[in-house]
Amino acid sequence: MSPSRPTKVIVIAAGRGKRLGPHTEERPKCLVQVGARSILGWQLEALRGVGVSEVVMIRGYRPDELAAGARALWPGVRFVENAEWERNNILLSLACARHELDGPVYLTYSDIIFTPTVTRALADAEGDACLVIDRAFRDIYVGRTEHPLEEGEVSDLNDDGDVRRVGKKSLPADEAFGEFIGLMKVSAEGARWLRDGIDELLARYAGRPDAPFQRAARFANAYLTDLLQELIDRGHPMRPVAIDGQWREIDTGQDLERAVALVDAAVADWSPR
Repeated sequence: MSPSRPTKVIVIAAGRGKRLGPHTEERPKCLVQVGARSILGWQLEALRGVGVSEVVMIRGYRPDELAAGARALWPGVRFVENAEWERNNILLSLACARHELDGPVYLTYSDIIFTPTVTRALADAEGDACLVIDRAFRDIYVGRTEHPLEEGEVSDLNDDGDVRRVGKKSLPADEAFGEFIGLMKVSAEGARWLRDGIDELLARYAGRPDAPFQRAARFANAYLTDLLQELIDRGHPMRPVAIDGQWREIDTGQDLERAVALVDAAVADWSPR
């Protein structure tokens, strides 16, 4: 089976990122500067290198600023609105764009930086749903005092080598194969799994946003990984794309400093090939 190579990416960018303090007072988190580019700028550059030509962004916090900043980077970007962004989380944010799950697509959190090496590995991976998993995740948490290891979306694998569990507190960190970094791709079939799963959950939890779902105490606060775990539990295989570092989550001021060090160290990877 040849790998599915999406030409579209959905960037989940509705939240504010309060833990970055003054950096997000007047701009969305993805537009925070990390060295020579914004977080979004680094993402789009890495994705452009694997053939992405269509960008969809889910916005909520400071939508006008997001639009201006994103269009400066990618003039043809399209936007989907999450009007409830202050009262929901990543799963329901993605639900706002479920109509965009109409074929092969990359999905990414908006607060991570990944090198082109990572996007090339993901583009080459085979499977209907492929999740980038960092095997060296423990190294990133050394000295990361403002974001403890317990908050990582860790995962392990089953006997077939597929992802078995994924998400915050899904298993003890010392038993984990790695950490899901927030970047994935799906084929047309995998996109259908996501879309149908979201539609079924919206119907099941209609009028019950406070009911628990997977590891979320409230459905309204569920993460993308809660949806992925639901699909895994239903028998849909998720393939790991293993990396060793080469990315950073930017959640705090401390993370921001470390992300600058990453892009500085990986500058050769960003050179045209």
